[in-house]
Amino acid sequence: MSKILIIRFSALGDVAMTIPVIYSLAQEFPSHEITVLSRNSFQPLFQELPSNVHFMGVDLNGKYKGIPGLNLLYKELQAEKYDYIADFHSVLRSQYLRVRFMLDGVSTASIDKGRKEKKKLTQKNNKAFVQLKTGFRRYYEVLDKLGFRFDLSFNSVFDKKNTNFPEITAKTGEKKDIKWLGIAPFAKHTGKIYPLELQEKVIAHFAADARIKVFVFGGGEAEKNIINDWCATYPSIKSLVGTLNLSQELYLMNQLDLMYSMDSANMHLASLVNTPVISLWGATHPYAGFMGWNQTIENTIQVDLFCRPCSIYGQIPCYRKDYACLYQITPDQIINRIEHVLF
Repeated sequence: MSKILIIRFSALGDVAMTIPVIYSLAQEFPSHEITVLSRNSFQPLFQELPSNVHFMGVDLNGKYKGIPGLNLLYKELQAEKYDYIADFHSVLRSQYLRVRFMLDGVSTASIDKGRKEKKKLTQKNNKAFVQLKTGFRRYYEVLDKLGFRFDLSFNSVFDKKNTNFPEITAKTGEKKDIKWLGIAPFAKHTGKIYPLELQEKVIAHFAADARIKVFVFGGGEAEKNIINDWCATYPSIKSLVGTLNLSQELYLMNQLDLMYSMDSANMHLASLVNTPVISLWGATHPYAGFMGWNQTIENTIQVDLFCRPCSIYGQIPCYRKDYACLYQITPDQIINRIEHVLF
């Protein structure tokens, strides 16, 4: 039996992308103990994984802050006598821990983020417009360097698609014979958010369709206010802001017939429960390797522009000043694709 420590501190979407790889590793090597080191808030992502996967949550802004905190964390981890360290993050914190273990003679490996090819993909002129390795592949290669080879056999964190979860039924109602559509209209950066005045047209269309129940996902006060305004205008839709925790959101996504999402964490969360996702891409592009697990290019909505992608994460302001990558997508394109998948 070997003990493997996997390190990935952030962000939610990136941590979610570790699940198919860790799940497949655990299934292939059931006698090995696998510990995932991450932020406390991400624990629900791992609670349905095989029993040989353990989660260790850390507060990097409190107990384990700074070099003194990392030294304390290292000593606690060192006591567990890990045989392998897999650094899925390769940032200063994880690098510091990895080097400490390496100096102790522990086998370590870290992710190759592919910065050079990503820069070529997003540069303004002479783009190298090619599909890059997926994040899943990059995580797998870390374990491959440590000698672990296995098939990525992951399907869903839940065994059954239509499992009933009473804890959310009181908030969502019974599903019955209508389609459940999740809409996740927000993302961290402007370059990934479909303009809200156009997004509302999509929401209005499905709010008026009696065959469909719409759940809108979001977080934070600003998003809550926008969604509440939509709910006031279209009473048939249901806001989920502040009503479900992360575990419950996964349970609900498991019940959805379809998730329509930006290039965001919700795309990845729905993918983890084997729910089809229609994803919308603006400044970013699936070629960077961040599409959801087992999602298809046919279910992406995007326009071909010479300037796309201009960034990997969507954080760079549009140098054209018009966000054509988003505004050139029409609500009808989105509506038609959603209806094609649902019906």
